[in-house]
Amino acid sequence: MTDELFREDATLMQCEATVLAVDEHGVVLDRTVFYPLGGGQAGDSGELLGTDGRRVPIVDARKHKTLALAISHVPAEGAPLLQPGDRVTARIDGARRLAHRRFHTATHLLCALLPFPVDGCSITAAYARLDFHTNEPIDKEQLNAGLVRLVAGAHAVSHRWISEAELDANPQLVRSMSVQPPRGLGRVRVLEIAGVDLQPCGGTHVANTADVGAVVVTKIEKKSAMTRRVVLGFAEPGAGPR
Repeated sequence: MTDELFREDATLMQCEATVLAVDEHGVVLDRTVFYPLGGGQAGDSGELLGTDGRRVPIVDARKHKTLALAISHVPAEGAPLLQPGDRVTARIDGARRLAHRRFHTATHLLCALLPFPVDGCSITAAYARLDFHTNEPIDKEQLNAGLVRLVAGAHAVSHRWISEAELDANPQLVRSMSVQPPRGLGRVRVLEIAGVDLQPCGGTHVANTADVGAVVVTKIEKKSAMTRRVVLGFAEPGAGPR
């Protein structure tokens, strides 16, 4: 089992850890700051630094395919080998993580502005998108104005844990049609944007909507009769698709 430090503190950039296993899927640590691909959010990249000076570039992080509750740190091709028992410093790419945090929080703002179920999601360092289950037209200018308002509102962003029974008693909290909250641990992590949004989410986020910064709706597409795709990009020049 990998202790997922990012669940409680998304600002952690590194941690000390011990290698538990190394296999074809990657390196498994006893604890990590690397977020694994899941819930629509891309995995972190970074490096593992050995006490002997070895540097192992990590190109992705994923949930291990066979070991329960373990995370695979995927090394770059040709990277130095690690062995079980090795002590390492796990360090993530801070710029990539911040982009994920900003975009992931912004998708929650979209959910607050558009009262439709979500049937698809992708959060990367370059852009984010949500697919909404609706046949209603979406006004790009109104949506951008809503994002500006919610970001400027400086709403606190926090998380807490609720029991699976509490979630079952409040099914309206689940907005996603395609990704359901993980079960089996007896509790579910929920993300709250004060006065704006509350829903189960295991991703990484900023601490206040003001930290989302300048994000804009770059594209709205009709993907099917009942699917409208909203794409977000950073407003900084050259960032994100248009």
